[in-house]
Amino acid sequence: MSVSDGVFRPDPALVADLRTRIERIGRRGPRPVRASKVCPFGIDAVDRVLPWGGLPGACVHEVTAADISAAAAGFCAVLLTRLAGKEGAVVWCGRKDGLYGPGLAAFGLDTTRLIVVRTRSDKDVFWAMEEALRSGSLAAVLGETGGAEPIALRRLQLAAEAGGVTALLLRPAGAAVALGWTTTRWRVGAVASVPAAAAPGWSRAGPDRPRWRVELRRCKAGTPATWLLEWHDETGGLAVAADLRHRPAAPPADGVGSRWAV
Repeated sequence: MSVSDGVFRPDPALVADLRTRIERIGRRGPRPVRASKVCPFGIDAVDRVLPWGGLPGACVHEVTAADISAAAAGFCAVLLTRLAGKEGAVVWCGRKDGLYGPGLAAFGLDTTRLIVVRTRSDKDVFWAMEEALRSGSLAAVLGETGGAEPIALRRLQLAAEAGGVTALLLRPAGAAVALGWTTTRWRVGAVASVPAAAAPGWSRAGPDRPRWRVELRRCKAGTPATWLLEWHDETGGLAVAADLRHRPAAPPADGVGSRWAV
């Protein structure tokens, strides 16, 4: 800048340089988002219903509990495990204490790669999720929240796209539907479990397998569906539960109780 007769005059060379930079930015466009990955469930009955062949990355997915059990949390733990793979780290944000490490580990989640964030309000949960998503260094971010304002969800979606990270919203039973900006919406509830078959060489049946009723209630370009899924410790994954006609007619004599997720 120069001053002449009390008037500030811009340096022509500086103006030309700024114009050149702006034109260069305009040609290049916004910073490209990393290509999102699809995370298959590994269950053909589920994956073929989802238009992407699995759970798409770099977007927001909502999981609502159908009851007061921890089935929805267990389902989310399974999703986090699959999203994290062998090396990825995940973040779990919420207002309450109560995460049970051994329970999460039972569903394959490596707790050494789990970062737990405790907040004071739902607003703080969304802030922590947004910051974590934009970091781009995580496999997935989960937030437990009762509220879900459209503006907050929109910000989460933009953060997920910017960082190329998948977001999960875990919501309690009875929570109002989160309108817009969620790519998929799920509802998960517990179903009475059935004892697993006895292991070779053992006379007693194995521990009960957690079973969940999983409803896909909303899916962009997809069709709603419902499945009865159960967790298999021996394979470390979910599977469609066998029909009742393939189950024992009565529980074992020793009265093994039902087992719930987490």
